[in-house]
Amino acid sequence: MKYLVLLALPLLLAGCGTSAYMPNVPNVPMFTQKGELSAGGHVTPKGNITFNTAYAVSDHFAVLLNGSMLSSERRKRDIRHNLLEAAGGYFTTFGPENNRILEIYGGFGGGSSERTEKKEDKETGEMTYERHDANFSKYFVQVNFTSKRKRSLRLLNREFPLNYGTALRASYLNMHDYTLNNVPGETEDNIFLEPIFYTRLTLNPAVQLQYTTGTTIGLKNRDVLTAAYSVFSAGFVINVGGLQKAR
Repeated sequence: MKYLVLLALPLLLAGCGTSAYMPNVPNVPMFTQKGELSAGGHVTPKGNITFNTAYAVSDHFAVLLNGSMLSSERRKRDIRHNLLEAAGGYFTTFGPENNRILEIYGGFGGGSSERTEKKEDKETGEMTYERHDANFSKYFVQVNFTSKRKRSLRLLNREFPLNYGTALRASYLNMHDYTLNNVPGETEDNIFLEPIFYTRLTLNPAVQLQYTTGTTIGLKNRDVLTAAYSVFSAGFVINVGGLQKAR
């Protein structure tokens, strides 16, 4: 139970933010050989849903396709966010039992953001609206490292193996256009460093539950394209066709 509490705590503490960019969950397929297929789905406390897919074209090269979407209507803020990206790169295994995995990927994509801020006058009850619309492109490089440790979680009289890993993603985002209340505004760009850590609980050789926690650091001081959101998510990953000892 204490492990479940520790895992859930960052989800409860996830704060509010406002930015034209909401990071998706990085794709970490943990490939070990040619022909592997990976697919996963993750959701954050704000309702941002990420879908990740990947395929190992050869013993050391893989291609990735990722997407995320959010549609949220709340009392103070409405948000719609979409992102699609593709990538390719190198993976390898090493260590005494080849149970450590290193992956290096680079890719590009694009997305859109619609955000409406709502404010109510306390005296008159009149509502005012501030609408932000932005389209942007994204370029990124990502390094993943995963290690299967000799640890497991005992739950319901069963032992569930645990995998631990980290991913460091550096992303460059550039707005194509930006409007404030349908009036053209100044476009922005930014560079984000996105370190994340993940834990995977193995249900069976092909299916794992994943908990992800991380942060976003913006290297430029911006008003709209800021590092306002962190990565806290829960989801699942399905891997088929790989080496079981690396799972």
